[in-house]
Amino acid sequence: MDFCRKQVKSDCEELLSRFQTTESVRFQQFSDIWREMKFEHIFYGTMKHEKRTFSRLVLDTAYRYFLPPFSFQIRVGGLYLLYSLFHCQTASPSEQIRLSLKDWEDVKKFEKDAVNAQHFDVTFILRQMMFHKAFHFTAMPTLLAFKKKRKIEGSPLCEEFMERTSRPQELINTELLEELSNVHDLYEKMKVSVASSSEQAPSSVNLIRKDLVPQLRGTVVDFYKWQQKKDETDDDEDSGEGTSSQQECSRRAELVASIKSKAYGNAAEASKSRRHRQVEVDFTSSEAGPALTSSHSRTSKPSLKARTNESVFITGDLWKEAMTSTQINCLTTLDSVPEEKPKQYKRFKW
Repeated sequence: MDFCRKQVKSDCEELLSRFQTTESVRFQQFSDIWREMKFEHIFYGTMKHEKRTFSRLVLDTAYRYFLPPFSFQIRVGGLYLLYSLFHCQTASPSEQIRLSLKDWEDVKKFEKDAVNAQHFDVTFILRQMMFHKAFHFTAMPTLLAFKKKRKIEGSPLCEEFMERTSRPQELINTELLEELSNVHDLYEKMKVSVASSSEQAPSSVNLIRKDLVPQLRGTVVDFYKWQQKKDETDDDEDSGEGTSSQQECSRRAELVASIKSKAYGNAAEASKSRRHRQVEVDFTSSEAGPALTSSHSRTSKPSLKARTNESVFITGDLWKEAMTSTQINCLTTLDSVPEEKPKQYKRFKW
C-alpha cells in the first residue's frame, strides 16, 4: 500500500488545491469539484479482501488535512473530503475515522470558530458525521501492532496549504536587518561622496532615511505584539464574524423587554384563590400603563329576596298576612272544603 499512499495523497492535494482557488468554504463549491473530478471512483478497482485496508488508507490520508497547522479553508476542505469519502467507501460495514484524544480539542475549537463565523454548512457536516458515528475515538492516532516500526517516514507537508500567520517575522530576521543596515550605510556614503565632488549638492542626498532599519524592526515588533494581543482577546471574548449579529439580537431582546414592561406596568401576580378578582396596579410608578382587569372578574348579583321585593308588589291586608308567620293548622285544614259523610253499605241477606 506504500505506492497507493503516495497516489492518494497527490489526488487529495489536487482536490484541495482546486478548492483553495475558489476562496470559499461552502460545501456547494466542494461538491462541484468532487463531481468534476469524479473522485468517488477512487474506491473502484480494489479487490474484495483489500477494500477495508484501502478505505483505512484513504481516510487516514484525508484526515491529516482536517487538523492544524493547515489553514481554516484547507481544514474545511479536509472535513468535506472525509464526509464524502466516508459515505462513498465500498467496505461493508463502513470503516470509521480514527480520532485520537489529543486531536479532540482541535476539533472542538474548529467547530467553535465555524459557529462564530456563521459557517453553518461546516457545522452541519461535522454534526452529521457525529450523528452517523463516523468517528472512532481512540487513544492513539495510529493503530499499534506487535513488531511494528516505531517511526514511519512522514511525507513533507504542502507549503501552499499552511497558514502563514507569522510571515513578517520569518522574513524580517536578524541577519536580514544586519545586511540591510550595511547596504544602507554604503549607499549613504556613496551619496555623500558624489555630493562632495560636485559643486552643488543634489537634493537626493537629503532623501536618505537614516532610521530605516530601526523603524522596520520596530514595525515588525509592534505587529507581533498586536498579533499576540489579538489572539488572546479572540480566545477570551470568542470574537468572530457572528459577533455583530449576536449584539443585534441582544439589542432587539432588550427592546422587546422594555416594551413589555411599559405595556404591563408593575402588576403583581395574585394567588390562585384570588385570581378572579381585579388586578391591582401601582399607579405611582411613572411607567405604569392602563389598569388591567381580570377576565374572570365576578359581578355581584342581588339576592333572591331583593329581586322578589322589586318584582312583586303586595298592598293592603295581604301584605300584613305575608309578613306574619303561618300556623301549622292552617296548612292542614281548609275552611272552604265541606266535611265528607261516611259511606253506607247495603247489607245482603243470606
